[in-house]
Amino acid sequence: MFLRLLSDVQWRTASRSWRSTSSSRHVTTSAAEPPPVSLPAQAQVVICGGGIVGTSVAYHLSKLGWRDIVLLEQGRLAAGSTRFCAGIVSTVRHLSIELKMADYSNKLYQQLEQETGIKTEPLLSSLLRRMPGLEALEIMQLVNCPESFTPDMRCILGESPTVQGYFVLAGMNSAGTSFGGGAGRYLAEWMVNGCPSENVWPLDLKRFGALQSSRTFLRHRVMEVMPLIYDLKVPRWDFQTGRQLRTSPLYDRLDAQGARWMEKHGFERPKYFVPPGKDLLSLDQSKTFYKPDWFDIVGSEVKCCKEAVCVIDMSSFTKFEISSTGDQALEVLQYLFSNDLDVPVGHIVHTGMLNEVGGYENDCSIARLNKRSFFMISPTDQQVHCWAWLKKHMPNDSNLLLEDVTWKYTALNLIGPRAVDVLSELSYVPMTPEHFPSLFCKEMSVGYANGIRVMSMTHTGEPGFMLYIPIEYALHVYNELMSVGQKYGIRNAGYYALRSLRIEKFFAFWGQDLDTFTTPLECGREFRVKLDKGTDFIGRDALMQQKQDGVCKRFTMFILEDHDTDLDLWPWWGEPIYRNGHYVGETTSSAYSYTLERHVCLGFVQNLDEETREAVVVTPDFINRGEYEIDIAGQRFQAKAKLYPFSSLFTQRRRKDEMELSGYHGK
Repeated sequence: MFLRLLSDVQWRTASRSWRSTSSSRHVTTSAAEPPPVSLPAQAQVVICGGGIVGTSVAYHLSKLGWRDIVLLEQGRLAAGSTRFCAGIVSTVRHLSIELKMADYSNKLYQQLEQETGIKTEPLLSSLLRRMPGLEALEIMQLVNCPESFTPDMRCILGESPTVQGYFVLAGMNSAGTSFGGGAGRYLAEWMVNGCPSENVWPLDLKRFGALQSSRTFLRHRVMEVMPLIYDLKVPRWDFQTGRQLRTSPLYDRLDAQGARWMEKHGFERPKYFVPPGKDLLSLDQSKTFYKPDWFDIVGSEVKCCKEAVCVIDMSSFTKFEISSTGDQALEVLQYLFSNDLDVPVGHIVHTGMLNEVGGYENDCSIARLNKRSFFMISPTDQQVHCWAWLKKHMPNDSNLLLEDVTWKYTALNLIGPRAVDVLSELSYVPMTPEHFPSLFCKEMSVGYANGIRVMSMTHTGEPGFMLYIPIEYALHVYNELMSVGQKYGIRNAGYYALRSLRIEKFFAFWGQDLDTFTTPLECGREFRVKLDKGTDFIGRDALMQQKQDGVCKRFTMFILEDHDTDLDLWPWWGEPIYRNGHYVGETTSSAYSYTLERHVCLGFVQNLDEETREAVVVTPDFINRGEYEIDIAGQRFQAKAKLYPFSSLFTQRRRKDEMELSGYHGK
């Protein structure tokens, strides 16, 4: 393999672009082994670990032009877990980024073989071809060696959120040989260019926090992870260990009412609520790619959100406060975010936190609490990533304060047309749009509790309010909502209902639809960007250029037309999209729309040149003129594409129902 190649070249030529230092485990050095090299006083980069991962990083750094590279290894190159994984090179992977890494690795090994003459083909297949008799041999000895596993079965890659310039690539979950080439390339790009050439968020070190570093948590989770490495992954499955780590103050109350739970960033979140009389065990053990057993339960929650009022516990959302003694908070936020945050006190702004290429590092909502204080709400898994990004770009100013207040507030989404009635009765204040306009924030009393931050938004497009409640008041406010809301048909709902509502309204979500390579212009969010707000912001130049050149992909909504919900495999995400028979992208989110009674898929459409396969400009006309299909496990289904929500379709359906009802009563 290329590991030995680099080792041999280093020992023979002292002027190579990277150096390997190895301390011998023996007192004497054999004649066959080269003498150790003394450590230099300093280097541009020091890599710890001389297995396939460390040597891959060194190789790719040198390819990118770095010369002063030191590689440290405690024993011999590739003498650790790498030597036990020789030949285990597979490109069949669950995640798109893992597939790309494995595919690149496979091609890299073949390229190195051509360059050096060293064979890199899988060891077992090579042996069986050369000595067919080996297939009938009995295994007499199994080799056990240490291996590293992660809490979610994905490797850890990226820069530390606490130590600038400290990069990590580890936890390969027995796939080091498959991922080594690609992962080493992405980390090297990150170190040299400031970011990798692909979206690596599913592998980013910052998807974890300090809460996942507990030794007991890791011990229990890894024991669960190992048997799952090669297990079939069904949609919406959850780990069973390391649970109930972070919970809302309402956890026990909701659990007693039938909540079924999922975990994100260590936080327990309700999926749906099982009505009395339903078989809890069968629902918990339901695993399928087809219509799930919770279909009708979620449908009834969605119906209640649209016709009455529901409560959804969304306490897991990341919450920061940014304040200052002067105008520093406003100035730094204007630079870090694409929308204009110089708004009147009490207003809420939806905005993106962009990088230099205009891609989303975060998608969030910010409320201006007063002239010098802002309240920021972000997705659950942004807690570490967003904090690190803000700290990296904020000036070291003692007059500027950034505080993580996620744990201070319980967040309840009061959603539905009767939410106004419930909150008006509890607050003794009119909550109609005339008195409490959309995207407005105000501290109010709810029941006996003061200081509740009430926001007129729901993250789904449905009417309602978000209530950010100091945790000591959470149970009281929840009980009051459920008590007063009884006459309005109130009930609990979970994230599956929320997902269905937001997808049918064409709402993109960071981490699923949006990533660091997606710009606001590509996902129809130009209205959340103020290029002329009077101050520069990160990503502005890239967006100005893209506005001039045009976008090469567009976020598109698809309605499956010939899909049988009861009999056909469901789309979940990652399904290929075809336009006029040609592949143009893949879905990023999918859900069943209980309003349309069809499946809705969201995804990006590219226009690939038929000869060069390079992406060219995608216009609205290109989207509208195509005939589309969504490929679900090899079967293609016709789909209607739209660049805006199907709200007009909802209106037409309601009018049709009203006409039919009117005609019925007239008979």
